[in-house]
Amino acid sequence: MAANDVSDDAVVALYRRLNAEAEAGGYHLNPDAGFTKDLVRSLLVNEQRYGYWACPCRLASGDKEDDLDIICPCDYRDPDLSEYGSCYCALYVSSDVLEGKRQAGSIPERRPTEDERQRQRDRKIKPKAAGKAAALSFPLWRCKVCGYLCARDGPPDLCPVCKAGKERFERFLDTGASLSIAMPVWRCRVCGYVCARNEPPDTCPICKAKKERFETLLTP
Repeated sequence: MAANDVSDDAVVALYRRLNAEAEAGGYHLNPDAGFTKDLVRSLLVNEQRYGYWACPCRLASGDKEDDLDIICPCDYRDPDLSEYGSCYCALYVSSDVLEGKRQAGSIPERRPTEDERQRQRDRKIKPKAAGKAAALSFPLWRCKVCGYLCARDGPPDLCPVCKAGKERFERFLDTGASLSIAMPVWRCRVCGYVCARNEPPDTCPICKAKKERFETLLTP
């Protein structure tokens, strides 16, 4: 499917949708509208080709399970925004870049190699020892203003609920903390949102990632 087979109306519609969802969740699309719409067009091409929004700047395998981490918005967006001011594709930028306080830098590939991803998959399927308390694989951060929780390496630049700044977050639980829980705790791999329920939500209420982008953070 060629890029010129995607209609301009479809590109504009998705551009507006992504922009609205980004702003509602505390994110920002690249202000260069022409550049951003080219990336949006590539997402639509990949959706027609693979059935999902594979990252336009990476090589997709066509296996959705294998490509989950690079379905846009990818698992690496938030750490790239925090460290470099934009995601790998530069579809999303930080507030500092948007306001001209910082120049987006060159971004190295954060995605693990295929061998590293296979080792990660192997670790995930190992059964948990009976009677052992669940342990956190990411630290939990809490917004001191509204109480929002997320599981990620560092706090978000902006609370997606109350829009408090990064400095208003506190470390709530450390990696490795053991907990006894009554039901699974799910983590959105894209934005770090956490919830405790029997199944993950169909859509992340923060970043709008689909159900398959959730992983179990804690298991009873």
